[in-house]
Amino acid sequence: MNIGVFASESIAVGLVKDHKVAGPIVTAPGLQGLPRDEVAQKLCFHAKEACQAAGTAMESVRAIGVGIPGIIRNGIVEESPNLPQLKGLNLEAALVMALKSLGVSPAVLVLNDADAIAAGVAATRGHLEKLIRVWTLGWGIGFGRYPRAEGVWEGGHGVVTLDPKEQFCGCGGQGHLEGIMGHRAMRMRFLDLEPEEVFANAKERDPRCLAFVNLWHRALAAATATTVHQAGPGRFYICGFNAKHVEVDLLSHYLHEMVKMTPLQGSVFEVVATTEETAIVGAAVNADFQIPRK
Repeated sequence: MNIGVFASESIAVGLVKDHKVAGPIVTAPGLQGLPRDEVAQKLCFHAKEACQAAGTAMESVRAIGVGIPGIIRNGIVEESPNLPQLKGLNLEAALVMALKSLGVSPAVLVLNDADAIAAGVAATRGHLEKLIRVWTLGWGIGFGRYPRAEGVWEGGHGVVTLDPKEQFCGCGGQGHLEGIMGHRAMRMRFLDLEPEEVFANAKERDPRCLAFVNLWHRALAAATATTVHQAGPGRFYICGFNAKHVEVDLLSHYLHEMVKMTPLQGSVFEVVATTEETAIVGAAVNADFQIPRK
């Protein structure tokens, strides 16, 4: 039995067995504004709640995986624009100490939330033996990869244009994918329209909105082409609350324009519905995989 934690806009915690959530999912408000010294205790408290809700003792938990937004390496939150108070926090070590105070010592893994979603997609679709890449389209843009690999993998901050006027990304960088596709960035660009209205107007052939929607798709195609040229072709899953705006045929057309070498062609896009359960499963699966097998 393992525990998966997904801490993004809100917190969701559940027990995972055989790549499925086993028992009720415990939800709570997110970590925004919570003092960094209280984060580990809060997450452990909700993990204990999930065990109690499922009628399982904490002592039976082998591993706990925690997916949060940001650059996470070796258990340290190196940067997290959505949770700035966590910058520099060794969350993995803090969780180990908090769990010891509860009398338990499962393996702990802290990972990027998009990587948790990618692992969840792989596990729930029976693709744990394959390379899985996921774009998450929400307030920001996430890029998840399974299996996890060393590196930063902040694909949402990949540069997709050299236009110096493209500076809507929340990190302040110019030309970033998130500066075009992110919900926050779209609101900043169209001060007179909500993103939903932009896409609706584009369907009515409004020139300004139509031009942007084409740019929106070209930007994602460009970012995908970059990873294809680095790691090879494959299936790319797209999820998040703005995934509903993706026109797969248009996106595939733009990608084909950008990837011309024969061995690198053949990538496929698929829009999928993911839930907190997907990320919970993925976080738990990744945590369990780090336990040495005898």
